[in-house]
Amino acid sequence: MSVSDNHILVERPEAQPGVMVIRFNRPEKKNAITSAMYNRMTAALEEANRDDAVRAVAFLGTEGCFSAGNDMGDFLAYAMSGSTEAPAAAVFIKALALAEKPLVSGVDGLAIGIGTTLNMHCDLTVASARSVFKTPFVDLALVPEAASSLLAPKSIGHQRAFAMLVAGEGFSAQAALDAGLIWKIVEPQAVEAETLALAASLASKPPQALKIARDLVRGPREAVLARIDEELVHFSAQLKSAEARAAFEAFMRR
Repeated sequence: MSVSDNHILVERPEAQPGVMVIRFNRPEKKNAITSAMYNRMTAALEEANRDDAVRAVAFLGTEGCFSAGNDMGDFLAYAMSGSTEAPAAAVFIKALALAEKPLVSGVDGLAIGIGTTLNMHCDLTVASARSVFKTPFVDLALVPEAASSLLAPKSIGHQRAFAMLVAGEGFSAQAALDAGLIWKIVEPQAVEAETLALAASLASKPPQALKIARDLVRGPREAVLARIDEELVHFSAQLKSAEARAAFEAFMRR
């Protein structure tokens, strides 16, 4: 098993037939996501699309931390490499947008950057009361990603979206619930069980009716994919900018 396989666990719990679990498992780094981890999650989502036995996908983290977002060392290495290839994060984000099975997530604690925007692609998110949702993109001289600049204003309104994505304000679990960013707040010890129960409930429903209903609620994906591409142009340029490099290096010195 590779390091990335250890850092991203892909499971099919016997107690929840039809459910695939994608679990962040790098607690020593607050589940910060590397390129290898993104590749592993992309492969899992593509597998779920192909496999009729998978009817719902659940994202989970570790105790006290969903994900601290991108691994800054990994991102800095990419920025300095001069690579013209799309970052692994961008490939994963498109896989999220194109996921054909319902997505649920369980957040306990930190949900930073992609740790927040990932949930905007989920159909149901459960969070503990101690969870914090924060996207410090501009503080790192970057821009919103994962089509969050489209999805957030539509779901939580301009003012809240601006506060989160541009001003970098953190949202408590209660603020996220009030904004409609998450579905339910539970006790920390109940996050995983509640998330898996929701996923299992979805997996038990008639699959074709579930797919049609989900597609109707989510609407066409073309606009989401187009916004992902638009964001990526700016994100990639900023990622290689002098101001981003300075922000990353300052972050690494903390």
